[in-house]
Amino acid sequence: MKIKIEISGRHCHLSLKDLETLFGKRHRLKPIRIISQPGQFASKETVSVRTAGGRLDNVRVLGPVRGKTQIEISRTDATKLMINPPVRQSGDLKNSLGAELIGPRGSVKIREGVIIAERHVHCDPKTAKKLKLKDGQRVSIKTQGSRSVTFNNVLVRINKDFSLAFHIDTDEANAATSFNYGQKTEYGLLIIKPK
Repeated sequence: MKIKIEISGRHCHLSLKDLETLFGKRHRLKPIRIISQPGQFASKETVSVRTAGGRLDNVRVLGPVRGKTQIEISRTDATKLMINPPVRQSGDLKNSLGAELIGPRGSVKIREGVIIAERHVHCDPKTAKKLKLKDGQRVSIKTQGSRSVTFNNVLVRINKDFSLAFHIDTDEANAATSFNYGQKTEYGLLIIKPK
């Protein structure tokens, strides 16, 4: 089955408390673009992420707000920050790395929350049932084109608020896809491993 491939650049999710510290009391995120997963959006707001070893500016904030602040970066970003964050599923932040976030109205130091997002497939329950996929299952995705590769050990995440898509970070995309400038969509082949 063909599956849409989406590339996830560096971004962060903010708790309401951290949002107000960084942007001011009662500040609310201003959507500029709806992203593929239902209810989620890229906001106008950006922050800087600083560690003892480096800094990343213009890190996009995604909405809506979450219960806990989380920063998702690539291995290349981690090298620039001179840190070694764990590769984790989104939301799995325990014993991850910390950083300082800097906004126009203030800054926040988080003790944990910096991760490299594990490559994964988002899927809604209806599609999962049709494909006989289970939450937490591992599958493979084969990309197309002249730089075709097969991504193994891809985590399946099933939720009623998801729509079917394969998410990789910019490092993985640069190494393994054949996007042309201005091309909007690339597809891979979903390979379901036998149980």
